[in-house]
Amino acid sequence: MRSFVFFVVLFVAPTVASAASMDAPKRKSGLWEIKMSSPQMQGGHIMQQCVDQKSDDLTSGDKPGREKVSCAKNEVRKEGDRIVSESVCKMNGSTATTRAVFNGRFDSDYKADIKSTFEPSMHGMRESSSTMEARWLGPCRPGQKHGDVTMPGMPEGMPNMEELMKKMPKQK
Repeated sequence: MRSFVFFVVLFVAPTVASAASMDAPKRKSGLWEIKMSSPQMQGGHIMQQCVDQKSDDLTSGDKPGREKVSCAKNEVRKEGDRIVSESVCKMNGSTATTRAVFNGRFDSDYKADIKSTFEPSMHGMRESSSTMEARWLGPCRPGQKHGDVTMPGMPEGMPNMEELMKKMPKQK
């Protein structure tokens, strides 16, 4: 549990779990800035990810270095100009029930409002709400490859997720 990607997966992957009913939108190739904000994350977090549109999969929760997520419900559907994702997934000894609503264009910017409940609580949380805002910055930096994630202002490498989780307020 040491990577920021795991943190995003913890709160976001269940919301964008794959579904056969709809092809998931693919982001434009290049460097994306992703801002995550939530009452549970003091100040929010910004990361940048290098994306290759041909292999981009916003809906996959099973990637190397990520905890296995087992989902009983994975629904992704289009409602007007929005994409709605609903899931019920087991992870980290808890069941996460999540709904996310995505708006925007996946070639330039998009926003997701995400709400999750956890039973039993996960890391002291029974529920979580967050907003993810992403925008395309341009080509990936030289030397970056698909999937590379950086956090501006942080030394190279990922932050210690155990320390970030300790800073989150506990809910009763």
